[in-house]
Amino acid sequence: MTRLIALDTETTGLSPAKGDRIVELGCVELVHLRKGRSRQWYINPERSIPAEATRIHGITDEQVAGAPVFKGIAEEFLAFIGQDGLVIHNAAFDMGFLNAELARIKRPLLDAGRVIDTLALSRRRYPGAKSDLDSLCKRLKVDNTHRKFHGALLDADLLADVYVALNGGAQFAMDLTASDEPSLPMSVAAGQGGREGTVSPGVAVRPKRPWPLSREEELAHEAFLEFMQKEHRACVWAESEGHP
Repeated sequence: MTRLIALDTETTGLSPAKGDRIVELGCVELVHLRKGRSRQWYINPERSIPAEATRIHGITDEQVAGAPVFKGIAEEFLAFIGQDGLVIHNAAFDMGFLNAELARIKRPLLDAGRVIDTLALSRRRYPGAKSDLDSLCKRLKVDNTHRKFHGALLDADLLADVYVALNGGAQFAMDLTASDEPSLPMSVAAGQGGREGTVSPGVAVRPKRPWPLSREEELAHEAFLEFMQKEHRACVWAESEGHP
């Protein structure tokens, strides 16, 4: 199962080195590029929230006064993300804050090698174009009309949609139909009352390719799958063919 976590933070300011802290943390699970569970934590930053930060995310001192401090949610957060890849927009910002919080409670830091930065992906895909989250939503036709303030869970949810769109959309079967219902192979159809060599109505069975791949084509295909797995930490074609 290929699992990724789209993640976002909201903070008191721009620099953990200057004492800024996380006030909200949001995560949305992507399994084979389909959204699953989500988690949201409001966090008491143990300091005041400047008015300019509140104007961005809408979170006030009163709202987080009774929230747990980061140490109080760390175990739940780390258990939710597990060892899976993290999809973050402008990853250096969020990773800087997360690792500052983890260092403060003497926990191992998150490895930058597990991060997929959608800011870098979008700049490669659309060089010279605006790459902020709102611009990407507009370009990729992701509905963000409900985004009045920045919000960690809201932005993580939009980011999950943006990441899927950057990867060409969520395709849940190896055929290119509009449905995500799996097609049954001939042997399964035969086991449902049919005889071997017959196909139940409505089951799509395509003829085998009449000519074999050359060794050069096989190597090129394998190299492409390896590239997709390394670049995006997810490649449904590789998994369907038994690649690691």
